[in-house]
Amino acid sequence: MQAEETLQDKVDEQSSPDQNKYGTISGVFVPTLLTILGVILFLREGWVIGNAGLLGGWLIISLAFAIVIFTGLSMSCITTNIRIKAGGAYSIISQSLGLEVGGSVGIPLYLSQSFAITMYIFGFREGWLYIFPEHMAIVVDLAVFATLFIIAFLSAKLAFKVQYLILAVIVAALVSVGLSVFDGALVHEVQWWGDYPGAPEYGFQGASFWIVFAVLFPAATGIMAGANMSGELKDPKKSIPKGTLSAIAISYVIYLAMGYWLARVASVDELVTNYNVMIDYAYWSPAVLGGLLGATFSSALASIVGAPRILQALGEHRIFPSGDRFAKLSKNGEPRNAIMLTGIIVLATIMVRDLNTIAPLITMFFLITYMMINLVVFIEQQMDMISFRPTFQIPRFVPALGTLGCVFTMFVINSTFGIISMGFVIATYLYLSNRQLKVPYGDMRSGLFVSLAEWAAKKVSMLPENNERAWKPNLLVPVKSARELRGSFSLIRNLVYPKGSLKIVGIQGKRDVNTFWDDLMDVSMSFSTENVYTRWTIIESQNYTEAVLNSMQTLQGTFFKPNILFLRLPYENVNDDEIRSIIEEAKIHQTGVQLYAEDNIAQLGRSASINVWLREKSPDWDLEMNLGNVDLALLTAYKLKVNWGAKMRIITVVEEHEVEKAYKYLENLIELARLSGVTAHVEIGSFEEQLRTSPQADLDIMGLPDSFDLDTLRSYVELTKSACLFVSDSGKENVLA
Repeated sequence: MQAEETLQDKVDEQSSPDQNKYGTISGVFVPTLLTILGVILFLREGWVIGNAGLLGGWLIISLAFAIVIFTGLSMSCITTNIRIKAGGAYSIISQSLGLEVGGSVGIPLYLSQSFAITMYIFGFREGWLYIFPEHMAIVVDLAVFATLFIIAFLSAKLAFKVQYLILAVIVAALVSVGLSVFDGALVHEVQWWGDYPGAPEYGFQGASFWIVFAVLFPAATGIMAGANMSGELKDPKKSIPKGTLSAIAISYVIYLAMGYWLARVASVDELVTNYNVMIDYAYWSPAVLGGLLGATFSSALASIVGAPRILQALGEHRIFPSGDRFAKLSKNGEPRNAIMLTGIIVLATIMVRDLNTIAPLITMFFLITYMMINLVVFIEQQMDMISFRPTFQIPRFVPALGTLGCVFTMFVINSTFGIISMGFVIATYLYLSNRQLKVPYGDMRSGLFVSLAEWAAKKVSMLPENNERAWKPNLLVPVKSARELRGSFSLIRNLVYPKGSLKIVGIQGKRDVNTFWDDLMDVSMSFSTENVYTRWTIIESQNYTEAVLNSMQTLQGTFFKPNILFLRLPYENVNDDEIRSIIEEAKIHQTGVQLYAEDNIAQLGRSASINVWLREKSPDWDLEMNLGNVDLALLTAYKLKVNWGAKMRIITVVEEHEVEKAYKYLENLIELARLSGVTAHVEIGSFEEQLRTSPQADLDIMGLPDSFDLDTLRSYVELTKSACLFVSDSGKENVLA
């Protein structure tokens, strides 16, 4: 499989010369840096410093960047361990936790990226109207959208060239701020800790550390801008770690330095009342205005280039119906159909005119994506799988703190939207789980479940073996022909469903092994379709008895070791000796037995009623924890009652003077065993006579005595005129537990 994928990748690279052409600087560093250095830096950091003070502001900035630094480190780690494909975070999560989880995060990530474009356009418009207040807002919005859409539609290469121009504008803005230092702008004493007066639009009703943190944190949600281009990078394993981490580090330094500058150039009152402090106190104000416009435009440009790439990857894996339409690429490698849909979404949201109500949801979707990236790395590290060999190693506490930080931040910013966003992701996952998506590559889910199973097996091995409350039916079914399974398919399925397991052992000589193999696999898949955990194998042996005994002995060392041997009692008595020998050996190995004898005419019947026959307990009728050879019979009958929705009777046959004691015994047994909906029935006379005259059932269950005659058991089938199941306890079941 690995070789096939590698070959396919080479073919793709040769047939798509325009793909994978962007390096670390143009493909990752610049778009990530420009997205982080956005409108919050230019319009809201002063308000943050004014409320929290310089040290408080630095602490807020550091906390926000710590979360994205942890996420950036986790993303760098995982991208050096997988062959990341198109879709950025979606590709990372899908290749680790499967398409269902990747899609449940990828869809909201795509929507949040699309909605963010509109938010950035609105931010650009506010800066534009500051310069040209006479312009119509809707005209500005549509003009900016048209410019962005044309650039993205033509080529991502053109978008990256435009971003270099924007980078120059933002650098000029920062230089203008820096030059003000030499012009005597630093005149105020630093207020180290703030009083949190709040915001002017809310009448300065006060704020708190976490409210201010919630305002600043969206500035740090731009770290996926470069990773979104993963499908078009020359070397994503190198470019994503280097470009992302360096952009985060430089942005962090800029935010800290800008915080100090703001604390020195303006008073606290001005910082919390005037959002344009940076424009007013820069050495050359037009440069900062240009930086503000450039920051919002570049963020929108990075999103309108990145969002369609996520949609294209989602479409390629058929995450949503008709997704293949959006997976198509133009001749120059652009996802034009995905760009068109993204443009329609952005245009529709522009017409809404106000996205403030869903703005927190956008941040939540970003945080969920960051959380999942950290969680993927945390799980991979904890599994200690040999396949986890990233060339960029990080300490184990990094993804753990990143995951917890993202969850904490979600509920600090807005707990209501946090719950809504998590609900949306879970609903999407449930929808995708029902679509039975075809996975184009391997993921770590099987390794995760194997690790959990191994951990559980080790824990179980240290617990007492006879845990009667945790008992589940694990059947071993030896067969000579798949026809035996088809005839008792429904019964076997309901004997173990939903939490039991089934091990099928096909026993046959060397002839027709291939045909037998196919038949067993077909029946096994049918059990799996019915949500029954099933495993099967074939033993080549001419000695049926020896093969069954070897199977029992070998499987005793497995985790889901069989605790019940299921056998069919044939109509003829040609194989009675081997059946009797196998049952005796099962008792020696403390394995329960279910010997099924089907009525030659009625077969199993309607599966509507069950009789359980108990031997009389005279003269004492004591009800003890050790009931004798009835526990497995009662547990089996009750499980069938629940799965079939059938009526269940417990019947015993006594002499006339024992009737009252027998009824009291059965009623106490039903109550103590919590067998709801089960009725007690007492018959008078001989056992064989009452088998013939008792209430008719579709299945009669009886205990298998220590000494038994198979022909006698066959006669019981004739007497009851129904299928019979003869049961022997293993000694590890307890219906009263």
